[in-house]
Amino acid sequence: MKQSVKLIAGNWKMNGLAAALAEAEALRRALDAEPSPHRVALCPPATLIALMASALKGGPILIGGQDCHDKASGAFTGSISAAMLGDAGARLVIVGHSERRQGLGETDALIAAKTAAALAAGLEPIVCVGETLDQRKAGQAIDVVRGQILASLPDAAAAAPFALAYEPVWAIGTGLTPTLEEIEAVHAAARAALIERLGEAGRAASILYGGSVKPNNAGEILSAAEVGGALVGGASLKADDFLAIVRAA
Repeated sequence: MKQSVKLIAGNWKMNGLAAALAEAEALRRALDAEPSPHRVALCPPATLIALMASALKGGPILIGGQDCHDKASGAFTGSISAAMLGDAGARLVIVGHSERRQGLGETDALIAAKTAAALAAGLEPIVCVGETLDQRKAGQAIDVVRGQILASLPDAAAAAPFALAYEPVWAIGTGLTPTLEEIEAVHAAARAALIERLGEAGRAASILYGGSVKPNNAGEILSAAEVGGALVGGASLKADDFLAIVRAA
């Protein structure tokens, strides 16, 4: 199912000081001048969420966080709850990114709890899944992604908007991308897993592709079957590059 309205989300990761808001403001001016039919989001570091939400208030760009705690509040020094993200102006939140799964040992169960917390706080989660290079070489990509989807989504996802993001770990920041056939195969399997997990509600979620999405490959990727948008890393840091990806959709 090819969705007409896609979600193009930029993940700034641990990049960006206050001066970087100029790029977000440039993106807003371009979208104000020539609106996109698609949903556009930026997920800056937590230190910039409130500043970006204020700078872009009333415009077409949604603001998102990059992670949230699975608890609503408590003695969790250094953590940020979903409600705090919402209070700062975020409307979406990335959960389960491979950099947290791989680097911080986040489990499917924890990601499901974080997704439930985000939904309870009224945020739209972008739940990330994806295989490593070793898993891809072993022919396990689809099984890995299916397993992550079944275990990383709470029951509450059947009743509220969310997106899934397929990001092959080996393609993130490497310049490598799967073939279109490989992307379509995993996205088709992901859709089947969403329906298996959530029933008919699993047909509604957008399935984003992420992993070295750039202006020169975005059009081809975003035209593939079951690709309902993109989760963009480095290319989202520059307004011109990110705008080119939005326009390619």
